Amino acid sequence: MNVLCVIPSRIGSTRIPRKPLLPIQGKPMIQWVYENASRCKPLSKVVVATDSEEIASVIHHIGGDVEMTDPAIQTGSDRAAVVAGRYPDMDIIINLQGDEPFIKPRMLEQLIAPFSTDPSVQMATLAYPLDKMKMSDPGTVKVILDLNGDALYFSRSPIPYPRQAVEFVPVYNHMGLYAFRRDFLLHYTTLPQTPLEKTESLEQLRVMEHGYKIRVSLTEEKTLEINTPEEYEMAQSFLS
Repeated sequence: MNVLCVIPSRIGSTRIPRKPLLPIQGKPMIQWVYENASRCKPLSKVVVATDSEEIASVIHHIGGDVEMTDPAIQTGSDRAAVVAGRYPDMDIIINLQGDEPFIKPRMLEQLIAPFSTDPSVQMATLAYPLDKMKMSDPGTVKVILDLNGDALYFSRSPIPYPRQAVEFVPVYNHMGLYAFRRDFLLHYTTLPQTPLEKTESLEQLRVMEHGYKIRVSLTEEKTLEINTPEEYEMAQSFLS
């Protein structure tokens, strides 16, 4: 199974300007992501997909691979699909966002594991146990699962509604990285946007609204995704 890990990275971040180039513990954020992904042995190739010569320069400086993409591309999945189109020999495409500097190789292994054991899986993602203190936090995306481990729904709201006390409810904290069979990724990016996707501002809901399943791999670990200035400050002392 040939696995391509694409790291979409654009310079025009709105919440944190020039985010991929910001230093974390002495090196640029995008370098952290690339180097940690490269340590995952099952990956056939790791490449940064960017619209920025500055980001490309950082990766070239450490001997990494870069694919230049159109700055008009709107989403990470669309950018990953453009790169996937250039690699017809790849079976699985990982979309690893460039703001996951502390991603662990083991997590990427867990992400792609379902494709080896279940030929029906077209798309997979990763989640970890939810901190109950974050249940009402709209910045924390929650996911609930069916008994087969496929996502029932993703939401920024608390789910499910706790009308009765239940000892265990399968609600998890979703991590924003995905793996696709290559052909499905190319198909997915042709699907029109959907109402729930727009309402929640969660791209993965488009897949489910069009009738497809997303397998959720579980990990006991978690990382620090950098979406806010506060998280960036936390990253300066975060232990990878």
